[in-house]
Amino acid sequence: MIQILFVSLGCDKNLVDSEVMLGLLQEKGYAITNEEKEADVAVINTCCFIHDAKEESIETIIEMGRLKQTERLKALIITGCLAERYKAEIQNELPEVDAVLGTTSTESIVEAVEEVLSGKRFEQFNDIDYLPPSREKRVITSGTHMGYLKIAEGCDKHCTYCIIPRVRGRFRSVPMEALIAQAEYLVSNGISEICLVAQETTLYGMDLYGAKKLPELLRRLSEIRELKWIRLLYCYPEEITEELITEIRDNPKVCHYIDMPLQHCENAVLHRMGRRTTKEEIKKTITHIREEIPDIAIRTSLITGFPGETKEEHEAMLSFVDEMEFNRLGVFIYSKEEDTPAAGFENQISEKIKEDWREEIMVLQQEVSYDLNSAMVGKTLEVIVEGYLYKEQMYMCRSYMDAPEIDGYIFVASEEELLSGDYIYVTITDFNEYDLIGERNYEFTE
Repeated sequence: MIQILFVSLGCDKNLVDSEVMLGLLQEKGYAITNEEKEADVAVINTCCFIHDAKEESIETIIEMGRLKQTERLKALIITGCLAERYKAEIQNELPEVDAVLGTTSTESIVEAVEEVLSGKRFEQFNDIDYLPPSREKRVITSGTHMGYLKIAEGCDKHCTYCIIPRVRGRFRSVPMEALIAQAEYLVSNGISEICLVAQETTLYGMDLYGAKKLPELLRRLSEIRELKWIRLLYCYPEEITEELITEIRDNPKVCHYIDMPLQHCENAVLHRMGRRTTKEEIKKTITHIREEIPDIAIRTSLITGFPGETKEEHEAMLSFVDEMEFNRLGVFIYSKEEDTPAAGFENQISEKIKEDWREEIMVLQQEVSYDLNSAMVGKTLEVIVEGYLYKEQMYMCRSYMDAPEIDGYIFVASEEELLSGDYIYVTITDFNEYDLIGERNYEFTE
């Protein structure tokens, strides 16, 4: 039986594409392997969002290319954002690559495998604004209890630093009925937590229905009986509506958690970034959300070292982080990406200053997080079990405040054996900068 090795790089949206392609291959009778030495065909679903992601993709391609010379590997297929953005370079400069598929060509993966196994080269690039047919069945790789639901493709924002519209096309919502069917499939396969993802989830439905339909989608999803948690990622602040805030507040299945990528707080920088909001509007939105949902956990991401950013603007961002007290925060250093407007901006900032500024923000966020975590001691939270650390004899768990893979954990000792995907109640007893420690509380039940 032909063995397929699949390497998925980059974001959770890319992971959904990988799972769909794996499902197509599995349906055709191909076996999936995680062992490089057993693979007949390797598929790399690439990322090129920032420089580091691009480097990782290229290094992985080169590494897999070497396997064609030393192991049983017969063919190498490249898909995803790097394939879309650099198709000519890949075809001309990487002879070890046998097939290249663009971001809207995932449905051609089986044909690509068949062609390369017959000794032919293959390429497929559909229109960048094409939306592949929705598929319910896929191979779930994120675990037995959590899955991602990609509700839209592409982006219309055109931020000056971002390459996504060029490799993923315009914003296209997936029809709601298709999303409900996908979610029902996930839940039927043991998924109890669904994370909604897109380049921007808050605009869901505008292109299809002429209105923002994310609140309605949340209501429809919550009707799926065995689905327990629904988590919202990538909500742009200027698109958050009163209806959405109310739905998060009142729908018991929607986690009181929101990922709100801000990138900066200073108006001059936001303007150069092409962002469509202001510092004043951001603060007003955050304040209002916290008034309506006092226990909301807010995650954000920031970019430091954007062209022209001054020391004063950096210090203003430090003050902003200190004032806003985000529950979760990530910082990226600005990556100069070719074919973006910002790459041609004057006053590009040195890598050392970017790194120094990033470090200053993260040190401050550690202090913020430490203080927030200290306030959690004594509180009881419902958590989902993620796994077990044998050396520490502790279970790794997440609460509604923690998105998978990017946020912290709650470490819990339990005399009873627990399984990944179990939901239990935990009382917090200790903490550090990013994680909590707790004891199982048997007094709390569903």
